Amino acid sequence: MSLFALNEPKEDPKKLPIPMSTELSIKISIADDHKIFRDGIRMALKDKDYLKILWEAEDGKDLMHKMQLKKPDVLLMDIRMPEMDGVNAIGLLRKEYDDVRIIVLTMYDDQEMISKMMELGANAYLTKTTDPEEIYQAILACMNEDFYFNDLVNKAVLSKLQTKKAVRQFYPNPIKFSEKEVRILKLLAEDKTTEEISKEVFLSPRTIETIRQNMKSKVGAKTIAGLIMYGMRNKIID
Repeated sequence: MSLFALNEPKEDPKKLPIPMSTELSIKISIADDHKIFRDGIRMALKDKDYLKILWEAEDGKDLMHKMQLKKPDVLLMDIRMPEMDGVNAIGLLRKEYDDVRIIVLTMYDDQEMISKMMELGANAYLTKTTDPEEIYQAILACMNEDFYFNDLVNKAVLSKLQTKKAVRQFYPNPIKFSEKEVRILKLLAEDKTTEEISKEVFLSPRTIETIRQNMKSKVGAKTIAGLIMYGMRNKIID
């Protein structure tokens, strides 16, 4: 179903992730150089629970300017934009606005680009043919669990692992993990949420998040995808 469909099916709330706070709206911004696409996204999301469209940007320069004025919770960003493309923009965004969730929403579906954007700090990667309901779920998932992994991202990660030389340049030296860290890494690779992991290893969600951040720092990974790639490349996890 396209973004411009007039009669969207009513979503089943039981299938949707629950926002961390239902009292506060999630501020959304859209960066894309095609106005008709921005309009379609806005129309598709305008009646969704908990969401508020903050602003739109028509190119990379406009995006960086508006970020300084009002910071969103979630940024939906295209890759190909005038002035500054998404690849360059995400590097600057991660330096200045590390807490903003960035969802790449683009026509590019090649695995090399997906891996590159996830390694640079994207929280999710979707194509412009994605159903509006999945975009909504990705937004909520990124707010709850930092990342949204779909088939596109999973396949790109596995493909990256097959190119050992490319992976080695990002993670040159094997790092030792404790038994607890290995257990948590395996659960992350199984797409478990922070809450699910905390119940399995009998630690608080905050402790899980701290351990996860420490592991990322150890290997120099910017994202969970990068951490999992490291674990698989070095046979820490299967």
